[in-house]
Amino acid sequence: MKRTQPLGRLPAIAVYSVIRILMIPSAKGRTKWRRGSYHVGLSGGLRFMMPLRSLFFPAILLIFVGTRTSLAADPRTGLDYPLVVCQLPVTVATESNPAAARGMLRDAYGQGARLVRVQPDGTLENLAPGFHSASDPDVSFDGRRLLFAGKRALPDAWNIYELTLDSGEIRQITKDLGDCRQGCYQSSFYQITSDDPWLQITFVRIDSDARNEDGSPEVSSLYCCKLDGSLVQRSTYNLSSDFDPTIVWDGRVLFASWQRSTLDHGPSGRISLLDANAEGTDIAPMVVEAGRRIKHMPCTTPGGLAVFVEADRIPWDGAGQLGAVELRRPLHTYRSLTDPADGLFHSPSPLPDGTLLVSRRPSDGVGTHAVVRFDPASKRATPVFDDPGFHDIQAKLLAPRPAPDGRSSPMVDGDPIGRFYCLDVYNSGRDQSNRLPPGSVKQVRVLEGIPRAGSDRPGAGGAADWVQLAARRILGQVPVESDGSFQLEVPPDMPIQLQVLDEHGLALKSCVWTWTRPRFNQGCVSCHEDPELTPENRVVDAINQPAVRLTPPPEQRVSVGFERDVAPLVAAKCRGCHSGQGSPPLLDAGSAEGLYQQLLASDEGQNPGQRVGRYVHPGRARTSPLVWHVLGRNTAQPWDGESTRREAKPIPADSQVELTGDERQVLIRWIDLGAGF
Repeated sequence: MKRTQPLGRLPAIAVYSVIRILMIPSAKGRTKWRRGSYHVGLSGGLRFMMPLRSLFFPAILLIFVGTRTSLAADPRTGLDYPLVVCQLPVTVATESNPAAARGMLRDAYGQGARLVRVQPDGTLENLAPGFHSASDPDVSFDGRRLLFAGKRALPDAWNIYELTLDSGEIRQITKDLGDCRQGCYQSSFYQITSDDPWLQITFVRIDSDARNEDGSPEVSSLYCCKLDGSLVQRSTYNLSSDFDPTIVWDGRVLFASWQRSTLDHGPSGRISLLDANAEGTDIAPMVVEAGRRIKHMPCTTPGGLAVFVEADRIPWDGAGQLGAVELRRPLHTYRSLTDPADGLFHSPSPLPDGTLLVSRRPSDGVGTHAVVRFDPASKRATPVFDDPGFHDIQAKLLAPRPAPDGRSSPMVDGDPIGRFYCLDVYNSGRDQSNRLPPGSVKQVRVLEGIPRAGSDRPGAGGAADWVQLAARRILGQVPVESDGSFQLEVPPDMPIQLQVLDEHGLALKSCVWTWTRPRFNQGCVSCHEDPELTPENRVVDAINQPAVRLTPPPEQRVSVGFERDVAPLVAAKCRGCHSGQGSPPLLDAGSAEGLYQQLLASDEGQNPGQRVGRYVHPGRARTSPLVWHVLGRNTAQPWDGESTRREAKPIPADSQVELTGDERQVLIRWIDLGAGF
């Protein structure tokens, strides 16, 4: 189907001819329709009027001679309400633009973009004409206002603005925070220490001075603030980027989170969908294991679906296939909605009837994004709008929508303590394959994640064949009660990883990065439990006792590094048997970096995509042959796959050197903390 270009794209002589023919002054200088005639008001212009039927044939001739056409949707959108669409010029957005972070994050596009209102008849209006760049629209629940990210001039930082649609008034919300993108309206919010509820927004702040865990620059986190820009608070404390927030019907925030606390999913990790309360408390998984490795750009539909874009590696714009889960059973209802032959999809948003507005472009990289209407049930897509001079993305309906539930929070700003508790580390729900045997867990190790500064180098001397995990410090270890419960207190608002330990201090399981907020009780049922199942209604042992406080000052938090702690131990206790003509691995390098590279040499027997070392598996001491060597047995667990079938090579019984228990713990802790240099 074809559509003609809007009037602004007609050849200049054709536009001039139409104006000359139809020119007529009016009292207020505005365009008017009159039955049988077309009146155009132009101050000081000439007066001319003719019946519309006399313009029919000249108009048809003008269309065929003076306009350009393109393969696109009909100018009528087929919708009763207008749309807001972000138009990204093709001159600044091409397939040659690289994705960020080795294909994990999309390019920070948006320079030169504009927001247009698309009427049902296809006419366009620039909503922020005074801005160099405008993108990331979100429509208020009453349909009268619009949040967007904008830059008035090229050197400016991105900020969040609000536009009143009727008047065109624009006011700035965020200030002096650096680049802020992806604002969205929250429901009403109430805090236990406040007198009245208020309205606020969620947005993404980009820290250009920090790095993601893999060393790639610029970390994004979720923030919230009041609509007047006051009470700015950070909501998420992941060590890598959190982004793409959207509000669910119950007022919780669904967002994309780059998870890379371990190397279990390769050197780059994965991007999952999590949800949390409005202020960042009570984090829970939404879509994690199912589907492709990267899941982002989520939205929720009136039909109870969470729909998102997914890919194993993304192009510059983040486009991919569409996937979905049911909101009532997100961990058990994943399904793919599109195939690669259907094209590449971008920025879905819901319509009231359960269908979606979504942008689509050909998968071969030729052509631009056009807006289509997609039915998740039938998987049919119908054209809505396309301007071939732009990538048309982030389309949303300019109409009222149901306001989500309001939220309240027991968080107390400024309180120096947050709390974690667990009901039963042994309860794995339906999945018995990764169940921890009762009595096998002795302690919980609590780790603080250290954010990477912008100047941090990604690897040791550039010679390690994978990017290192983030640095960690030990806040402490607490005992697990006989019923599998524990309760502890930690500093709030910092990345935390919990590891359950066996009798040797080996981490049996490790959680993703999590956090708690001031005076908030962050709880879980178990380690990797099925959140759809309700736990047994009982008072656990740990709740009947005071929480163990783990709040040492920073200088007392324990870290283990190779250069400082492990290299001297290797030189003193290992080189005698592992140098010259001795047993492999040969640890004869003359420097700490050389020893590090020898221990973490690539294992040819492993999947290259995992990039674990031959002797050391960063973050997993229990599967590391070095640990098997010093403990004298294979310590892998049933859920560790191929590692359970590999042979351990203990230290020979006649060895002249014996490691003490503390020295073994140095090696175990170093590996479980990420095997950093």
